Amino acid sequence: MTQAATARPQDEKGPSPFASRNFTVLWVATVLSNVGTWMHDVGAGWLMTSMSPSPMMVAMVQTATSLPVFLLSLPAGALADIVDRRRLLLLVQVGLCAVAAALAWLVWAGLATPVALLLFTLAMGTGTALIAPAWQAIVPSLVPRASLQQAIAINSVGVNISRAIGPALAGFLITAVGLAVPFAVNAISFLIVAVALLWWKPATDRGNSLPPEQLWGAMAAGLRYARNSSALKATLVRAVAFFVFASAFWALLPLVVRTVLRGGAELYGIMLGSVGLGAVLGAFLLPRIRKACGADRLVMLGTCGIAVTLAVVALVPVPAAAIAASLLAGASWIAVLSSLNVSAQTALPDWVRARGLSIFVTVFFGSMSAGSLLWGQAASLFGIPQALLAAAICALLAIPLTWRWKLQLGAQLDLAPSMHWPAPVLSTGVRHDRGPVMVTVEYRVDAASREAFLDAMDKVGEQRRRDGAYAWGIFEHTGEPAHYIEYFLVASWVEHLRQHDRVTVSDQDQQVSVRHFHQGDAPPVVRHYLAPDRARKE
Repeated sequence: MTQAATARPQDEKGPSPFASRNFTVLWVATVLSNVGTWMHDVGAGWLMTSMSPSPMMVAMVQTATSLPVFLLSLPAGALADIVDRRRLLLLVQVGLCAVAAALAWLVWAGLATPVALLLFTLAMGTGTALIAPAWQAIVPSLVPRASLQQAIAINSVGVNISRAIGPALAGFLITAVGLAVPFAVNAISFLIVAVALLWWKPATDRGNSLPPEQLWGAMAAGLRYARNSSALKATLVRAVAFFVFASAFWALLPLVVRTVLRGGAELYGIMLGSVGLGAVLGAFLLPRIRKACGADRLVMLGTCGIAVTLAVVALVPVPAAAIAASLLAGASWIAVLSSLNVSAQTALPDWVRARGLSIFVTVFFGSMSAGSLLWGQAASLFGIPQALLAAAICALLAIPLTWRWKLQLGAQLDLAPSMHWPAPVLSTGVRHDRGPVMVTVEYRVDAASREAFLDAMDKVGEQRRRDGAYAWGIFEHTGEPAHYIEYFLVASWVEHLRQHDRVTVSDQDQQVSVRHFHQGDAPPVVRHYLAPDRARKE
């Protein structure tokens, strides 16, 4: 059986996600919350330029937003896989509401300072870090499986609708009322999401007979999966190659408006609104473009679009040109971000979804943080136009350097649990924490098939390591060349039992293809070994 035999149909179209009441309510609430978040971002950027026009300090606002996500995303992803996600989301939303309200009061009272603004922004970024993986991981529970791809795309559209509304509204309110208003509206938006989460009653999880994973072990399992997943690694490489350079636009935009374009808060809001509008318009064109050119070329086109945007903003200091370039930036951004997000989603089975997405988010925000610092410093040393041009050139150079890392390699795989491994035969009971465990599988292979067999086993070894093995290998009998023994080591008995639940249908296909090399009517012999339990004297 080949992998293609179990590929999921990519043109499958399920019911609209809005047919799900749960999805609709939470989507509307998150769009409103994102409007508040974009208003906060505009207010924070403009407030910092008012207090400290230093390019480095303005870029630090972006860094304070994204750095916590870079540092905390993986623990947050592991947490989202082992605790009640709804409760986690609700708790953090209430905390974010309190932080945003406190910042609004501070600005209204005239007590805000650059350091205080950075600290509050850091706190907001920390809350975002704690819930970002959980938000992404609950989407499959809100819609039917056939509607998942549509739901991901609609979520992206929602983000960009809020991006089109929030900045423009913030610019108007800052001018008409005052700088404290965007932060107050943001606090109210978090409260709206908290109410929606209280209304949502997710289906009761039937649970698992195995004990839940511990935080550090869950983090290690997520990292191990990412390290051994070709599809996810390729996505991460392409993400770094884009976000490090695209971050120059976001980090330096407040300074571009104030110092290059000689504009005010309204122009800043209009430009960010143009980015959002461009992203919404681009989202409607994406299916047709993606079908025509594929994910890799779509990301290439989006990268070129960002490079053109940076060059126009650097070389043409005219507000109308900058607004038009912002439309292109929005369309290019959504093209790249949605392609990378879908590539990460399709590379992950359900058991590690939040952790895998958290690694993607870590790379995303880590690249944005590093890029913001890099281009902020470059603007301080060489000037804003020069920094933008350098970012544009580097983004274009990264395209051929990373072209061999293909996207959406997991789109044709069936990552549903296969549950085809039989339960281990035990002579006595085994404690869950006992280990390590060594599993061996014996094969007898014709000499003519040796190389093809070993090539196939390399893929099986990658599967074993993804699903929990910390060591894997295969040995050939010195006296019987046709006799091979595969082994892999797992930290504990309970971790090996989790391996049984983690094997996917596509993994099963690969293992079946390997067993076709095995000679004889009897299947390969599987044995389990446990390290001696010296602590038990009886």
